[in-house]
Amino acid sequence: MESLTSWITDNKIPVGRTAKTVFDWLNANAAGAFDAISTAMNWLIGGILGALQAPHPLVFILLAVALTYALQRRLTTCLLVAAGLLFILNQGYWTEMLQSLTLVLAACIVCMAIGVPIGIAAAHRPRLYAWMRPVLDLMQTLPTFVYLIPAIVFFGIGMVPGLLATVIFVLPAPIRLTQLGIASTPPALVEAATAFGATPRQLLWKVELPSALPQIMAGLNQTIMLSLSMVVIAALVGASGLGVPVVRALNSVNTSLGFESGFVIVVVAILLDRMLRMEGRK
Repeated sequence: MESLTSWITDNKIPVGRTAKTVFDWLNANAAGAFDAISTAMNWLIGGILGALQAPHPLVFILLAVALTYALQRRLTTCLLVAAGLLFILNQGYWTEMLQSLTLVLAACIVCMAIGVPIGIAAAHRPRLYAWMRPVLDLMQTLPTFVYLIPAIVFFGIGMVPGLLATVIFVLPAPIRLTQLGIASTPPALVEAATAFGATPRQLLWKVELPSALPQIMAGLNQTIMLSLSMVVIAALVGASGLGVPVVRALNSVNTSLGFESGFVIVVVAILLDRMLRMEGRK
């Protein structure tokens, strides 16, 4: 038995070495593609951050309350959003909040732009989804710190590697929920649309997507929440935002700073969740 154990341990499957070889090859041969991705992500991040920082904080709060009312039609939710944003401004984390919100919004744009089409394709092709399922499981269960290593290798330090790691971690959520929504379209609706001569494109846009809208919006909500949970990890690779004071508090064992910044992250998560809840709409 010992000889068998020794043989197994001596003949190690080169998982890590293979991954390093792939990363080294990509870094040497795909530098142009990574530079283009980095430029596009920096442009997206800069545009969102500039738009969020343009209005005065009080004007931003009024706009957020107006958006909340347009989405939810609830005065209590509007008051909650106003109180939460005023609390963040009072605590002195306004700039950090906008930087984290920029990362969240950029991740949502990228994840929904990629995840919804892939989810639609997976719903229409069960074999494709069966092949994708273990890949999605791996993306969600692999420790998020592992994503930071190739992100730093390919994109350096800053917001871009933080955004990339966030997208990889969050992307399975919109794919799975979009696939679930499209696949759960009532067969009677599909049969009725087909009987009236609907083309595949009409069937998708006028039947399947409206039927799957609650699941797609749930995917958007999950994308936002999971992206916000990555702000601390993104701060480890130089991304700005609310994760920075958390990391600083951890390094200096500063209980006050850690609780303040952590509580602000919770407030932002609650506000975003209440603003985008489907059941609050009429």
